[in-house]
Amino acid sequence: QVQLVESGGGLVQAGGSLRLSCAASGPTLAMGWFRQAPGKERVTVAAISWSGVTTYYADSVKGRFTISRNNDKNAAYLQMNSLKPEDTAIYYCAAHKKSVNVVINRNEYAYWGLGTQVTVSS
Repeated sequence: QVQLVESGGGLVQAGGSLRLSCAASGPTLAMGWFRQAPGKERVTVAAISWSGVTTYYADSVKGRFTISRNNDKNAAYLQMNSLKPEDTAIYYCAAHKKSVNVVINRNEYAYWGLGTQVTVSS
């Protein structure tokens, strides 16, 4: 069982930046960042392979967000630049139980953090 804790959320103006961190209680395999806006489904924002070589981004964040990880620290990160009001959501990190490759489907992730709120004002 892996425990995940997100941090780094907050309130920022449109055009600003935030860096989210995800601290894991132990080693993890594939990881991902997801978000859920009020009244909407949780969606995949970005995902990364165990090695960090392969990444995936949703079209809505491509070119603005960067996912990364540090396996020595059992951590993953989401650098978010040029933030827009539509990026407002609770952001969650998750870890896959078996795969070292990128996993896009949120339903395949076994371990989840409790989330961190990101609010972007216009």
